[in-house]
Amino acid sequence: MRREAPQRLADYGPLVFPAGMLIVFFVIPFATMIAVSFFERQQGGFYEPAFVLDNYGRFLSLFFGKVLGFSLFLAMAVAAACVAIGVPFTYLLSCASRRMQIWWLVVLLSILSLSEVMIGFAWSTLLSRTAGLTNLLVMLGLMEGPQALTPSFGAVMTAMTYQALPYTVLVLYPALVRLDPTLTEAARTLGASPVRAFFSVVVPALRNTILATLIMVFIFALGSYLLPQLLGRPQHWTLSVLITDQAIYQSNMPFAAAMAVFLVLVSLALVGLAFYAGRQKEVA
Repeated sequence: MRREAPQRLADYGPLVFPAGMLIVFFVIPFATMIAVSFFERQQGGFYEPAFVLDNYGRFLSLFFGKVLGFSLFLAMAVAAACVAIGVPFTYLLSCASRRMQIWWLVVLLSILSLSEVMIGFAWSTLLSRTAGLTNLLVMLGLMEGPQALTPSFGAVMTAMTYQALPYTVLVLYPALVRLDPTLTEAARTLGASPVRAFFSVVVPALRNTILATLIMVFIFALGSYLLPQLLGRPQHWTLSVLITDQAIYQSNMPFAAAMAVFLVLVSLALVGLAFYAGRQKEVA
């Protein structure tokens, strides 16, 4: 069916409420944050309206450049790990019985009900020296003594992947359920192994969904705040941690706003890139 263009002003009525919500909860706060990022900080934690570029200049220093680079690397690593685990897992889940699918979906939804605080402290306990997983390895004779696995980059990576994996599966699940099973059956009939049929048929068919999932998890991981603090060292802290530190503990709201503006712009750029890629594939 062909969608007709609005003919009257009243036809735009359904857009009034979502447009108002977007303006109130995104446009106005983001505009305020942009304005504050150009303010000048005074002694004592105060700041006054001005138009200075010192906040953005300080953000481009070597120290904050390293923090930004690590934040982007960590977000990309978590997104890649979630997709690498989530795509095969969701495919096997879609091939299972209906009862098994429901059981696993309930488990994933229960994980989503956990707060970041609970996830952080649970993993800090599992990776600790006194009550951690290494004690089990000692009991099995695989290690001589228990070791603390936190703070470390691996602990941060593991906890963030655990937190983002349910979102990955829930985004991939509808696309895999709707996938025509005869496509993989045809590949198997032509002599392809199950692994080759998966990579030559299933993965290309889910290309747009996988791209959207990568971007979603990347944005989600880019804003992680508590897990890097609980499970990592100061060199493993993300830009979100430093934004909170500058805004609350250093009382430097203009500099925190400048860093937050950059994070929002990166997220919007990725969403725009995904939209553009989707439009290009539709045209092709």
